[in-house]
Amino acid sequence: MAMLWKFMRVAKYSKTALPPKIKVRGIPTHSRQSVSSDFAASVPCSNTVELFGKSYPQDDYSNVTEKILSKVGKNLHNKKHHPLWLIKEQVKDHFYKQYTGRRGNPLFSVYDGLSPVVTVQQNFDKLLVPRDHVSRRKEDNYYLNRSHMLRAHTSAHQWDLIHSGLDAFLAVGDVYRRDTIDSTHYPVFHQMEGVRLFSCHELFSSIKDGESFQLFEQGHRTAHKQECHTMEAVRLVEFNLKQVLTKLMTHIFGDGLQVRWVDCYFPFTHPSFEMEINFQGEWLEVLGCGVMEQQLVNSAGAQDKIGWAFGLGLERLAMILYDIPDIRLFWSEDERFLKQFIVPHISQKIKFQPLSRYPPLINDISFWLPTETYSKNDFYDLARSVGGDLIEKVVLLDEYTHPKTKKVSHCYRIVYRHPERTLTQNEVHRKPCEVWLLYNQSPWASLSFAT
Repeated sequence: MAMLWKFMRVAKYSKTALPPKIKVRGIPTHSRQSVSSDFAASVPCSNTVELFGKSYPQDDYSNVTEKILSKVGKNLHNKKHHPLWLIKEQVKDHFYKQYTGRRGNPLFSVYDGLSPVVTVQQNFDKLLVPRDHVSRRKEDNYYLNRSHMLRAHTSAHQWDLIHSGLDAFLAVGDVYRRDTIDSTHYPVFHQMEGVRLFSCHELFSSIKDGESFQLFEQGHRTAHKQECHTMEAVRLVEFNLKQVLTKLMTHIFGDGLQVRWVDCYFPFTHPSFEMEINFQGEWLEVLGCGVMEQQLVNSAGAQDKIGWAFGLGLERLAMILYDIPDIRLFWSEDERFLKQFIVPHISQKIKFQPLSRYPPLINDISFWLPTETYSKNDFYDLARSVGGDLIEKVVLLDEYTHPKTKKVSHCYRIVYRHPERTLTQNEVHRKPCEVWLLYNQSPWASLSFAT
């Protein structure tokens, strides 16, 4: 599964996506209460979509599908005894108990009901993502229009929460990305963001002669620090970050856990790291983190502080911890799945017992690509709209270029498997025809299926 902050792939836009008759009821962005899961259809205007009581006019960037809009507000992370809720509660419980203020109150506040509708500025600009960065492109994002989108990561709330005066918080929510179709990828998943800021006194108070150290200097950017940070400050922040995250993963996976850190790049942290754990003999990436870019911190109004941030995927942790083999299962309403996670204590060990493994059904489909620019994510979105969660995997089998016309043909293999029952050939055979119809009804497409 794509990890938080690793949102750096290239994609393309499909104009077919947004139906004109969607309305979702809900609440404003910064409420701490959970966004409502009620979903209703309405026709405020043929060129607008309404989410949480606000209308968003469509334009050439609009590419949110009805299938994706049906997931908005489900908030699996807030459904008691859901595996994602269990992971969230374990992390929250750990932070509440491990980190307290002077009066014994939890140091970190938790926000798990923030609206997934954010501005492009929140999702990218305030996080210092360059305007030409590939992560902004329509292939990987769900845009309501050029100015608003479904958040691609919970980092979209960093700036606002810091600007409100917070210096230690966790933000949890559903995030949306166009992606491939397989057992570890789903266009909606759930992330947790963690941020901690330190004043000079807070960072150095436990260090001998700490009063002689400073957070900032006028220096040069290196692989190990930003130009405005002192090496002493960066080393302490990095040490605290890695210590906090090592304790968290040990709390979740148990004592004796092996951890390693891999240097990487994120636009909003430097230095940056990916954390890997050795679980059952295999090294697995579990999160991204780093020392926050001071430009971001300064612009949010905390110029006198330095800090760290991390982001992790709840599905990723749950799949590892509970041995859940297919990400689609998190959306299952089958009691055989859900009842396995009804436990008296959030930290109780759970070993997922697989549901009956129903046989797959396979269809291949091929077609000439349209003349305008095309992305595989266009087809994946289309397949999800038609087949929904019946589709286990889609694989590009073959790509053919006609020697004379130079037209390009793609052949995809679509693997269907219902998690709760056996599918019939009659059910599945209708799906490729529906994909064909959907393509040909779309205003941008000029497909003809290869024969």
